[in-house]
Amino acid sequence: MAAPSGVRYRRGSVGDAAHRRAVTAAIARLRAGELGKVVLARDLIATADAPLDERYLLARLAARDPASWVYAVAGLVGATPELLIRREHRTVAARLLAGTVWPRPGSGSRASLERELLASGKLRAEHRYGVESLAQALAPFCTRLDVPDEPAVLHLQHLSHLGTEVHGALAADTSLLELAARVHPTAAVAGSPRQAAMRLIRELEPMERGGYLGPVGWMDAQGNGEFGVALRCAQLRGRIARLFAGGGIVADSDPDTEAAEVAAKFRVFQSALASP
Repeated sequence: MAAPSGVRYRRGSVGDAAHRRAVTAAIARLRAGELGKVVLARDLIATADAPLDERYLLARLAARDPASWVYAVAGLVGATPELLIRREHRTVAARLLAGTVWPRPGSGSRASLERELLASGKLRAEHRYGVESLAQALAPFCTRLDVPDEPAVLHLQHLSHLGTEVHGALAADTSLLELAARVHPTAAVAGSPRQAAMRLIRELEPMERGGYLGPVGWMDAQGNGEFGVALRCAQLRGRIARLFAGGGIVADSDPDTEAAEVAAKFRVFQSALASP
């Protein structure tokens, strides 16, 4: 496996300034009551001296964040900590993440980051939209659905997230594909209400996301398997990697903070591209 060398970066379809403008416009629409949450993203282009080795990048991502699932599909390579849906016969499970903090000057220890997450009304509201959308989508298929009243905190190497793990018992032999089609996209990756959020994304985000934020995983012949959400990823093409990152915007969001969050999320894949 070959390590990347000579990696340099340039703006993608949506640069930092354009993303900030989109976030500012979204906040105005949210405060006007058009919708509750929208997820906006941007991209970043990395170019190396030689073709990038998927195996090397996957190994580095896996070593850095063992709580995430690594994946490589048609050149889309990444490590996702978010489980969209898992089906094992008549049981289903999901791990929804929304609400993020990251180490920065003055942020202190992991314990202080955890306290910050749990004390933030803005982040808890952002998370709640995602949990509600997931539960509403799954409930018609389940005889039992266990949804915790309070989120937990998932600590990763570069980021800490509010997370909720949902478990249920299926009423019928529903396939994983049908379940995934019903729950995706949750408010954690699109917004709420779903259709209003998707319209606003198309209006404010002038780029093709490709596989970013889509379901990625596997399924067997019995309809069992699991799909994660394609996060912390890049689309590879020879020497070029197109990195993606985004965040949930609510009425209380701040464009500078949202820009810093996206930069922190980029660092997950950038760490895999960095010299060993």
